[in-house]
Amino acid sequence: MVPSPYSPNPNRYDRSDEIFRRCGRSGVLLPKVSLGFWHNFGGIDPYERSRQITHYAFDHGVTHFDLANNYGPPYGSAEETFGRLMDDDFRPFRDELFISSKAGYDMWPGPYGNWGSRKYLMASLDQSLRRMHLDYVDLFYSHRYDPETPLDETLQTLVDIVRAGKALYVGISRWPLEALKFADQYLREHDVPLLIYQGRLNMLDREPIDDGVLQYCHEHGIGFISFSPLAQGLLTDRYLSGDVPTNSRMSKGQFLKAEMLTPELLGQLRQWNEEAGAQGRSLAEHALRWILDQQGITSVLVGASSVGQLERNLQAMY
Repeated sequence: MVPSPYSPNPNRYDRSDEIFRRCGRSGVLLPKVSLGFWHNFGGIDPYERSRQITHYAFDHGVTHFDLANNYGPPYGSAEETFGRLMDDDFRPFRDELFISSKAGYDMWPGPYGNWGSRKYLMASLDQSLRRMHLDYVDLFYSHRYDPETPLDETLQTLVDIVRAGKALYVGISRWPLEALKFADQYLREHDVPLLIYQGRLNMLDREPIDDGVLQYCHEHGIGFISFSPLAQGLLTDRYLSGDVPTNSRMSKGQFLKAEMLTPELLGQLRQWNEEAGAQGRSLAEHALRWILDQQGITSVLVGASSVGQLERNLQAMY
């Protein structure tokens, strides 16, 4: 094996007490800010930029990289990028990394490439491991609740994945409260306790608080990690002028629509920005801190399109 040219910062764990939080009542510590590969790490993105971002993250104590089978675009390409990163730089540091992947959304044609069946989950994870050049993931999620597949089929598959050594821990994402309760009990009874719940939580979308999911996780020793903590850029300074910047997510109209930027929302964003400024923080830092200050939160997942953006977001840890 050719030695990696990457030499991580030897002081990356000097502030561990500030960086890490325990995940529920498990033995796992996760960084308060974790790096998500949903956007900016796909086949359409410059590899060297992805490499710089992941180097910066790891150099600053971010050990958790979050992926899924369909992250890209195109589908699978974020995991392929991560496989290159493993081969080029991170193989010597595998045991310092906490890598997650997921399956639950459409991935390939036909009846076995979607939702929560045993057939799909097993096949998808095998594909993910090949793309990422890994023998196992640290954490494997059911990416979404499947109302048609029996829950015990999905959950038994997660148990069997752990027992097969393909994942060390399991999680669920965006399951409703009653299904979360069933999963918690089932997995405990099968000696593979639920490590973590991943849900959308931010200052504009507080559903996990309102529906009791966050409280349940806190009371039952389950970690909680927030995705889309900046509401895909709404909770940053990008839209405070009231204009839609060129090349922003809102300008592309796929996930954010220009009509969402109503006068009422703009007024609320500007108010929060003033509150953030009074504390010496940016709006994005303020939004991340708001989540981290909620009882039961383990980590927030941030994406980054540049090292500078990631650098600013990591300030929320301190």
